[in-house]
Amino acid sequence: MRRFLNFRRPLHYWSLIVSEEVQHAVKNNIPVVSLESTIITHGLPYPQNLQLAHDVEQVIRDQNAIPATIAFVNGSPKVGLNHEDLRLLADPASSGLPKHKTSRRDIPYVMARGLTGGTTIASTMVLSKMAGIKVFATGGLGGVHRNGEVTMDISADLEELSRTDVAVVCSGPKSILDVPRTMEYLETKGVPVNTFNDGTAPFGKQVPGFYTRSSNVASPFEFSSYKEAASMIFAGLQMGLDNGQLFCIPPPLESALDLNFINSVIEDALREAKHLKISGKDVTPFLLDKIYHKTNGKSVECNTQFVLNNAKIASQIATELANLTKNKVS
Repeated sequence: MRRFLNFRRPLHYWSLIVSEEVQHAVKNNIPVVSLESTIITHGLPYPQNLQLAHDVEQVIRDQNAIPATIAFVNGSPKVGLNHEDLRLLADPASSGLPKHKTSRRDIPYVMARGLTGGTTIASTMVLSKMAGIKVFATGGLGGVHRNGEVTMDISADLEELSRTDVAVVCSGPKSILDVPRTMEYLETKGVPVNTFNDGTAPFGKQVPGFYTRSSNVASPFEFSSYKEAASMIFAGLQMGLDNGQLFCIPPPLESALDLNFINSVIEDALREAKHLKISGKDVTPFLLDKIYHKTNGKSVECNTQFVLNNAKIASQIATELANLTKNKVS
């Protein structure tokens, strides 16, 4: 590991730590795909979370790209984790302390206190840009929550997409969100939303809904090849637009869930949450737990499969982007 961007704090140094493998890849225009780590710290139980962390990195390597899992380890932002880092994040007993879910606003607190935490989409984008990584694979996008016009519960992921030029490959907004308002917010912020058209109508024309291949919400743009996606990323970088782009990948047919069923589960769970006076940050884990039990665990299986699929496609997009960059330089 090599440290840079050093500046002093009492008794310690703050540093962005980028693995030598990732530094070499970025410097030599080798495809790199960054990965967030809240799915490790907060998404799955141990040891399934550790297994998924290794599996998704292997998927990227199988595509001849370099994985760069990102997290905060003992206060230091790290890009490109080793096995011990992954185990520390995954195992609740590894440090005796809870892992901190780290978005942009949490970064100074986590660093100053020397905490260990998983990165959200927003903070992963921040550190990806600092490390020179242009493509990032994840599961589902945060967004405007249902009743968000009243609660103002809006994910920092959306704001980050409007100001950080990293392409995010995901399975669309999470099903528990208000997808139409999330799309409106992204439009207002000038963030392109592109959905992969795999030839199965009407998909590509509708934004996927995390567990489902459609959300019944129209996609502003579609793409049908990885080179096409890379060309859009390349064009945005050439223009210096400074915002990210969203590339939505419908979950694989064999693991996708039914939209009407998922919506009915969410509506029932929301009514129960209101009755139980569950609010704020406690609503999301409550909803996800209800979905898990109502689907007999299939929601987690679906989540795992589309994370792996998104990583594979992100790697192919990153490869095409590296080719475009190489041709531009030559």
